Amino acid sequence: MAYHFFATISRMKYIERWALMRNSRPENLSEHSLEVAMIAHALCVIGNVRYHRNLDADKAALIGLYHDTSEIITGDMPTPVKYYNDGIREAYKEIESIAEYKLLNKLPDDLRPAFEKIYKAEDTEDEKYMRRLIKAADKLSALIKCIEEEKSGNTEFRTAKASTEQTIHKLAGELPEVDDFVREFLPPYGSTLDELTT
Repeated sequence: MAYHFFATISRMKYIERWALMRNSRPENLSEHSLEVAMIAHALCVIGNVRYHRNLDADKAALIGLYHDTSEIITGDMPTPVKYYNDGIREAYKEIESIAEYKLLNKLPDDLRPAFEKIYKAEDTEDEKYMRRLIKAADKLSALIKCIEEEKSGNTEFRTAKASTEQTIHKLAGELPEVDDFVREFLPPYGSTLDELTT
């Protein structure tokens, strides 16, 4: 029997983000998920090394890779719509949950539990903290997109950048790993390759 999970996941590259915005360079879900995975991993490493946490950085990277796969089924809901009010937010969470269930059912029974651990949070303090860092990585990826668009001369992302910066400023006050990343790694984004390599 053929199982459709990975063929379905591979369609992330067809889901374009920022659908309501004029983009100087389109960004697809695969690109975004890779960036979130790398940043989530980095945030957990920072937490473990500098703040003596016990976070599973490898698992965080995996969750980052899969965090938006439900959008293969639902599409990318623009943030202003998704968070317009509590009713829409809760309804969309339920839709995402149904989409994730459908994806997991595309796996053979013996492999499904390993992937359920990626989608379903464990009820431990370390896991909850790690998932907060993954959400922060998602916001950092959005800010990076805004920075890159702004550097390319596109003013379309000005408002999105300001609101995302506010969110990240709040997160940096709560999560020292985010504060470290913002101070040490965010400034070079939007630089040219020559600037980055000299």
